[in-house]
Amino acid sequence: MQKITPFLWFDDNAEEAVNFYGSIFENSKVGTIARYDEASAVASGRPVGSVLTVSFQLDGQDFAALNGGPVFKFNELISLFVYCESDEKIEKLYRNLSEHGNVNMPLDKYDWSPKYTWVKDKFGVSWQLTVEKINSSQKILPSLLFVNEKFARVKEAVNHYVNIFPDSKIIFKVPNPKLENIPEESLAFAQFSIAGSLFNALSGQGHHNFDFNEAISFAVNCETQDEIDHYWQKLSTVPQAEMCGWLKDKFGISWQVVPTFLIRLLTDKDARKSQRVTHALLKMKKLDIKGLEKAYRGE
Repeated sequence: MQKITPFLWFDDNAEEAVNFYGSIFENSKVGTIARYDEASAVASGRPVGSVLTVSFQLDGQDFAALNGGPVFKFNELISLFVYCESDEKIEKLYRNLSEHGNVNMPLDKYDWSPKYTWVKDKFGVSWQLTVEKINSSQKILPSLLFVNEKFARVKEAVNHYVNIFPDSKIIFKVPNPKLENIPEESLAFAQFSIAGSLFNALSGQGHHNFDFNEAISFAVNCETQDEIDHYWQKLSTVPQAEMCGWLKDKFGISWQVVPTFLIRLLTDKDARKSQRVTHALLKMKKLDIKGLEKAYRGE
C-alpha cells in the first residue's frame, strides 16, 4: 500500500469519473467501493446505499475518490502532473481530458518542455501533461501551486514535508529568477519525495481568487497509533478543520491521517459492525485506533 494516497472529492459522480480515468490510463483498475450507511448518510445528507468512496489505480498508482456533495470545487492549485514519455500517450490524454473541459495551456512546445499542456477535465480536475521522461515508476505526480501570499513559500513547504515524513528527499529544485519583487533564494519549482511518493511544487505569480481546499487531499496510511499521533501533531494547524481524521496544514493543504485497516472496517459485510465504526468515526477528530476497534467489536 502507498503511504500517501491522493483523494479526490466529487459531488456525486466519483464512480463515473473513476471509470472515465480508467478508460484512458493504462494499468488501471477499480478497487474497493464503500457505500453510505445510515449513520454516514444522516451526517452527510447523501442517500443510503449510494457510493461513498472508490479506491482505484491509474498507471499502477493508488488514488481514491469520494462523493461528498457540492461542498468543495477543484482548482488549479493542486493538479495531477503526468509524465507521458511519448507523443502518442500525451496526445491521447490531451484529447480525452480536454474533451468537454477547458484548456489552460494548449498542447505545444514551451521553454520547459518539448511538448506540454495544462487542461481541466469535464469533472473539474486539473492535469498537467508533459512528454518528458521521469526516472521513476510513478508517472502521475500531485503538483502543488503556491500563489498570492504563499508565492515564495515553495522552499519552506518542501522542507517542511521532507522533515516530517520518513524516506523523503528533494529530487531537484529550480530557483526563482532574481527580480526585484521576488525574494532571494525562493524556488520556482521543486520535485520531492515524501514517504516514497513523488510530488511537484511550483510558484505562480499574479493574483488568483482561489486557495487550497479539501477537493484534493492526501490520505496518510498509518499502521499504528504512534504514527497517527506523529503526523497529526506535525501537520495540523487549523483546529476548526479537524474532523473524522481530516486536518489542514499551515499552507492550507488538507490531509487525512487514517489507519490502514479503516476501509476494511467500514465495508465489513456485517452492517452492524460497519455502522458502529461509522458512528465512532463521526465523533472523532484525530482517529483513535483502539476506539475504532472497540466499536467494531461492539464493546
